[in-house]
Amino acid sequence: MNKRALLEVIALGPEDAIAAQAGGADRLELVTDMAADGLTPPRAVFAAIRAAVDIPLRVMLRAADGFAAGDTAALRADAAALRAAGADEFVLGFLTPDGRPDLAAVRAVAAEIDGCRWTFHRAIDHAADRDALRRELAGLPGAARPDTYLTAGSVQGVEDGLATLVAEQARTARGEPGYAPRILVGGGLTLGHLPRLRAAGLDAFHIGGAARPAGWAAPVDATAVRAWRDALDGVLDGVGV
Repeated sequence: MNKRALLEVIALGPEDAIAAQAGGADRLELVTDMAADGLTPPRAVFAAIRAAVDIPLRVMLRAADGFAAGDTAALRADAAALRAAGADEFVLGFLTPDGRPDLAAVRAVAAEIDGCRWTFHRAIDHAADRDALRRELAGLPGAARPDTYLTAGSVQGVEDGLATLVAEQARTARGEPGYAPRILVGGGLTLGHLPRLRAAGLDAFHIGGAARPAGWAAPVDATAVRAWRDALDGVLDGVGV
């Protein structure tokens, strides 16, 4: 292994962002309301975080708990306002009631962020057929395709999804249709999972609660983030976790 692994940390505000960057995070996912698993943050919060750190920011576009798109006009308005404030990377993902990708909603919102890199979030873990979802999204025009999938490999989390993550990374390495986007592993991820995942070639990792030993009511702890950075760099160097 000779490629530094990417470490993405969830940030709710500037204090989180500063601590995450100090701990060694490479990128932040910006959200609000973790009780709803992360919704679109206000523009003022984005602006404050952007002013506080200089690492890349991916901003959530999600109006309510669950994976239904809801009001796509409102989502597009949020995306336009965030772009005007300087956002250039995003996170989104919508499913229909039967668990298929909501291609109309994805196309509509993606049109508003044309030219921006974006992550399709853990809606993939709730899809009726994750392979079909990948293939359907790969068939969209370029701007409507994600460059990353945030996934645990399972609704239950990484522990149950390890075999799926390893298999999908192998398909990515083979260049199979629908598997070009990078896999960002997150959702119940622990330090103990890293050796197997890194050995399989996975190189991007996402943490939220793991960066907050005192819980979601507390800010990101730079020391906790540093433990992940050091673990990833240790795996990279063959030292292990």
